[in-house]
Amino acid sequence: QVQLVDSGGGLVQSGGSLRLSCVASTSLDRFSILGWYRQVPGQNRQVVAQIMPDETAIYANSVEGGFTISKDKAEKTVYLQMNNLAPEDKAVYYCNGIILLSGYWGQGTQVTVSS
Repeated sequence: QVQLVDSGGGLVQSGGSLRLSCVASTSLDRFSILGWYRQVPGQNRQVVAQIMPDETAIYANSVEGGFTISKDKAEKTVYLQMNNLAPEDKAVYYCNGIILLSGYWGQGTQVTVSS
């Protein structure tokens, strides 16, 4: 059973930074795609950033230049470094990983940005 455990959310002032972590229960090499999504109440979960096996990263337009996704295979961890946070970045952030045709989700971590 593959598990992903998110952490690192919290309350930060506008312009501040947070780093989210996602620890996998299995080797990151098993995943075809790893990524971060976010969701606000009443809206669908939306992709924030994804990283491919060759380290190629893709970002949503709204976070391009401010967020960075990375991974540490030895630690089986995917990170999302979020800089210059704004109130509109407030959401529950979820780690996601795909192995073959199966998708796996972390439990989510709340990010709140005060203005």
